[in-house]
Amino acid sequence: MIGTSITPTAQTPLGKLVNIMSKRGKRYAALASEVVQDKKYNTEDAFQLIKKLGSAKFDESVDVAVRLGVNPRHADQMIRGACSLPHGTGKGVRVLVFAQGEGAAAATSAGADFVGAEDLIKKIQSENWLDFDKVVSTRSMMPKVARLGRLLGPRGLMPNPKIGTVVDDAKVGETVASLKRGKIDFRVEKAGVIHASIGKASMESSQLRDNFLTLIATLVRLKPSTAKGTYLRSISISTTMSPGIRIDSMDAHRSSERF
Repeated sequence: MIGTSITPTAQTPLGKLVNIMSKRGKRYAALASEVVQDKKYNTEDAFQLIKKLGSAKFDESVDVAVRLGVNPRHADQMIRGACSLPHGTGKGVRVLVFAQGEGAAAATSAGADFVGAEDLIKKIQSENWLDFDKVVSTRSMMPKVARLGRLLGPRGLMPNPKIGTVVDDAKVGETVASLKRGKIDFRVEKAGVIHASIGKASMESSQLRDNFLTLIATLVRLKPSTAKGTYLRSISISTTMSPGIRIDSMDAHRSSERF
């Protein structure tokens, strides 16, 4: 009947959903009470606090969102790059390498999880196989790897020289080792925001801070000459299940100068 309202009870599907949301809401509210709204924390305090917020039953990721003063619609302001985190990401990285000959041997020695050429290309095409996290290709293999653009591109897996994943045979081993240690790549989104994961909640606050400052230092070095006004407009960090913590951009910039 039009105008009739339904009061959810614990036994109805809607009531069960309300109960679930309420339980999640209480946990989130408890975490949010630890964060002072509208406060911009200095870097040291922010990473001391983030350790208190990672309280889920699994090892949460620690994520960073940086809003930059750039316009990604302009080609010269499209920020894209990579950086090696000094303490790694806290998780295993499965690396696939497209290489032959000496490049393939170097990839295997460096600990690549999957190494191949046409065989891996066919496996990805025929089976839609994507059980890997990073992809490296030698320059000589790229004309063939280009056929995978529609599969790898949307998932951020396509090798790209701008982020150091298209390399000469002599650089394959070094590149694989760097990715296994915790090299991350990033790309600015339409709103001018960079999102990146810098570690796990189980890591020490000092390790997370160092990883964060390494990322900030890299972003500062990539600042386009055409970008006007404030470059690091806002920064926040959070765990997978926690509210965000705002960080003072000027303090982050100053602290990153030693990285």
